[in-house]
Amino acid sequence: GAEIFFGGMADHWNVPACDYDPTGNYPINPKIDNPHSNNHVSWQRCDRITARKPSTDLSTEATIDFIENQSDDTPFFAYVSFMAPHDPRSMPEDFLQMYDPQKIEIPENFVPEHPFDNGWMKGRDELLAEFPRTKSEVQRHIAEYYAMISHLDAAVGRVMNKLRERGILDDTIILFAGDNGLAIGQHGLMGKQNVYDHSVHVPLILAGPNIPSGERRKALTYLLDIFPTLCDLIGIQYPKTVEGKSLIPHLERPAEQIREYLHFAYEGLQRGIRDQQYKLIEYVVGD
Repeated sequence: GAEIFFGGMADHWNVPACDYDPTGNYPINPKIDNPHSNNHVSWQRCDRITARKPSTDLSTEATIDFIENQSDDTPFFAYVSFMAPHDPRSMPEDFLQMYDPQKIEIPENFVPEHPFDNGWMKGRDELLAEFPRTKSEVQRHIAEYYAMISHLDAAVGRVMNKLRERGILDDTIILFAGDNGLAIGQHGLMGKQNVYDHSVHVPLILAGPNIPSGERRKALTYLLDIFPTLCDLIGIQYPKTVEGKSLIPHLERPAEQIREYLHFAYEGLQRGIRDQQYKLIEYVVGD
């Protein structure tokens, strides 16, 4: 492990990180969360903070170093947990300049406010923009979101270039998956605490030997299907207790579906179920 970050989010320019410690005794250091208003001290696990280097570049450079140090004849596995494009949405200026907020298209399902209480109307993510939402503010947020994604995309390209330089790109399985997606104005929401498609239909890209290329598939899958799929691709057994389902049958035979339904949940507030055509959402809010 390298540039290990303990936590869900942080300042992308000043990530508290640790090197791998086989003993598991990672240091805990103090920090003041809001020095402008109080002297309250909280604690974070880190042995250093690399100032001015974006989180995406930290993860990328650690991955490239790892690949460079692998022997030519030994298989390896690299799990790269990028922090982007999670907010706070900050990125190198050249990527931000790629997108003019005034030219950003507003989603067709944009509304200034969600039409009813979904149980999480004032959660942290929803407070990132004013109420009611305005088109100009949503355009700014989307432009910043796109800029972070483009920086991340370039970083993945750097990793792939290193694999190509080593002559092993065509022999490497690459899987890219995303966390729940953000609404950013859709349905009047900003965050991901919902079961609309923009938040549960997340990226899942697979490439490598014996994997069809240049195709999009419509099978209903969960991210927990990744583990058994990778195991099947490299020919190793996985425990029968694994609840995910391998995607290999669908990759080999597109007409063969993995599931008939998908189920969704957010806390005790929202439940959803969908098939290939319909989705039903139920809300349990208030009394």
